[in-house]
Order: sequence, then C-alpha cells, then structure tokens
Amino acid sequence: MHPFDDLAGLPHREVAGRLLADGWNVCGLGDWATVWRSPDGALVARVSPFEPAYQVFVALCRTLDGHPLLPHIEFDAPLDGGGRLTVLEFLTPAGSAEADAVVRRWEAALPGDPVTEVRREAERLDAEAARTIPFWGGLDHNPGNVLRTAAGEPKLVDLFYAAGLEIYRVLAENPAEIAEAFPSDQRRYLCDIAALARQAGPGELAALRAAGDSIA
Repeated sequence: MHPFDDLAGLPHREVAGRLLADGWNVCGLGDWATVWRSPDGALVARVSPFEPAYQVFVALCRTLDGHPLLPHIEFDAPLDGGGRLTVLEFLTPAGSAEADAVVRRWEAALPGDPVTEVRREAERLDAEAARTIPFWGGLDHNPGNVLRTAAGEPKLVDLFYAAGLEIYRVLAENPAEIAEAFPSDQRRYLCDIAALARQAGPGELAALRAAGDSIA
C-alpha cells in the first residue's frame, strides 16, 4: 500500500487538513492549487479542488517516466468532487538565463535534444486533450515553467492549462453551459480554486458561488 493511498478520493479540504496534521507546510499557491511541502523537504503535494487539466501533465510524466527534463511523480489520484492530489519531487525556480535557454531549446526542437521528445509527446497529448477536455487551454512552455532540482538539473512543469478565465466568465453568465461541460461530481468545488481565493472580491466570489450552487 502506498503511504498516500488513504488520501485518494477525499475532499480537498480533508486532504489539506491531514497534510497539515502530518507536518506539511504550504509553500506555493498557483491559480488552481495549493502546494504543500513535506516535513523532510523532499516532496510537494499539489492539492486542487477543481482540476480539469493537470492529469494531462501527469500522463506526460508517466509516459516519459525517468526523462531528465520531467519531474518524478510519486503519487497521483483524483479527489472527491473533481479535485486532484499529485505528489512529486520538490523543485525550485530556475534562473532566468537557464529558463530562457530551455525555452529556446524547446522552440528549436533539435534532433537528439531530450527536450524534443518532451515537446513531441506534449503536442500529441495537447491535440488529444483539445478534443476531449472542455475549456481546454493548450500548451504552456513559458520560462516560468522551468524549475530545477537541488542538484541544479532543469525540469519542465505545468505544461498544459485549462482556460480558467473563460470557465468563470461562462459560469457567471451562463451556468447551464458549465453544467453541460462538466459532470456535477467533477465540479462540486469549482469555486474553491486558489485564484478565486486570492483575487476575487467578496461580491464576485458570492456571485460565482451562487452560480455554482444553481447547478449543483
């Protein structure tokens, strides 16, 4: 049994509570997720309440398991209500020159460069996701998505995204369209994502929650 198996399928709030109780600490806040660092510093747990896209990045890492430019995924599982828990190795931001160099390698896609294999598989998964995932955003390989290991090795992360601004614009204007796009058990906590908690004003958040409740 994997040590994280008992977290699979729980609501995201319960997962966060268990991580906190076990000595994990928040070390990052993205648009969709909160990132927790393990007590020994070796791992991070990405906890998202509503996650339409991250499984594609997990699929990339698992398809190319052991690739020098992709992080190791320790554990991944869906959570109750449409969230996701992904545990992976701890990484830090790369320097700007190093990150820009990796992006240039991606754009050049030279034969024999390991980044070319990542780009080829990422583009395949992107095309597949565009056909199957509502509000798919596409590929995102900007310098901010280049991190590094403690040994200084560059790693590519978060290479795909969902069109979050569009999802919440449509939720506010036409909740029925969101209800049609995402099954109810996959959007139970769609108003709990980190970007809304960080950026939305009280009135905006109340309106979005009311819209979400109307299609619950």
